[in-house]
Amino acid sequence: MTWAHQDKCAIVGVGATDYYVRGKSWPRTINDMAGEAILKACEDAGISVKDIDGFAYYGGASAGYVDKFDSGSLMETLGMPHISFTATLTSGGGGVAGAVGLATAGLMNEDCTYAVTVMAVQQTPSARLGDIFGRMKPDPENSFLQPSGLIGPGHLMSVLARRHMHLYGSTEDALAEIVMASRTHALNRPKAIRRTPLSKEDYLASVMLADPLRRLDFCLETDGAIAVITTTADRARDCRQKPAYIHGCVHGASRKWGRAFGWMNMPDPEFSSSGHQFLAERVWAQTGLAAKDMDVALIYDHFSSMVLAQLEDYGFCERGEGNDYVLAGKTRYDPASRGGVNGGTPVNTHGGNLSEAYIIGMTHVVEAVEQVRGTAINQVADCEFALATGGPAPIPVSSLVLRSA
Repeated sequence: MTWAHQDKCAIVGVGATDYYVRGKSWPRTINDMAGEAILKACEDAGISVKDIDGFAYYGGASAGYVDKFDSGSLMETLGMPHISFTATLTSGGGGVAGAVGLATAGLMNEDCTYAVTVMAVQQTPSARLGDIFGRMKPDPENSFLQPSGLIGPGHLMSVLARRHMHLYGSTEDALAEIVMASRTHALNRPKAIRRTPLSKEDYLASVMLADPLRRLDFCLETDGAIAVITTTADRARDCRQKPAYIHGCVHGASRKWGRAFGWMNMPDPEFSSSGHQFLAERVWAQTGLAAKDMDVALIYDHFSSMVLAQLEDYGFCERGEGNDYVLAGKTRYDPASRGGVNGGTPVNTHGGNLSEAYIIGMTHVVEAVEQVRGTAINQVADCEFALATGGPAPIPVSSLVLRSA
């Protein structure tokens, strides 16, 4: 069934600060960086910040898990006169794509006219993402994880990756290819953190942090901020940029995925997946599309193994065939043809969380917008549809399909 709100809203503005290596953004503040990103998004859209009257957050309005957003503080910082909508998706980075759907809900309910989704990250030596579970208060789940040494997301993801290898024979060669393709896509991006060429030998020399995941299989830990502005399709036509229409957007998860990689009590095949199959079925039903219709895929890559698993969950290949799909080079962007290699769909043409920056997935939404606008650095030819995903993570995970004007 076609989504009732299909193409009725659009992303009209994107803005971002510079990206900093973890902890190097000081003495800037969260509000400073978030404010800069919002103002740049307003400039991109051709509107005043005073036109914004809605906030659609994700991650429980957390700023990179180490701080909190406060709508009142942002309003004071930016001189916004009022807001009529403020809401957030629960959990963490899995909601990045779904937050745009949350903005759409506010707009379609006529609660606001322009809604902004913002994420800012600023880490310190005592508050960083890499050991987040080790710093959490004990609870029934953490009391299992912490004594087991599973103190960071990478430790938890490594268990799922090893399960996929056990069931389907996936290899470290496929993980290396995902990382190397991502790095290649980042080489010509001025703001990318990692811009040096990466060989297979370089990958294999990377230290093993959580078998089978090496350091280069882990996303970057970066500081910075990104904001996107969503409005109705009618208003979008009067904005500065070509609209990126919201063709479909879903969030949630099945109970079997549930607490995700923080639970370790899932049956197969969820235990060896990204937890996105439930969403994939919904977003394809909502849009009437399929993986083969996507011109580009911006797949949440906090860990390389989860790219492979999402390719399977969304149907770019069959379950268990991700290894061969990746090794055929099908996630790579071909500059000569401005498309995929060997009939594949280019994945993370911006370098992703692995090589450009990790702003809790927001770079993927920006790249999706730029691809359907036709302004991306690694532009896919005649890009009509772009998929962006959020998570794998605890509920919710999310999916967004953007359509060109």
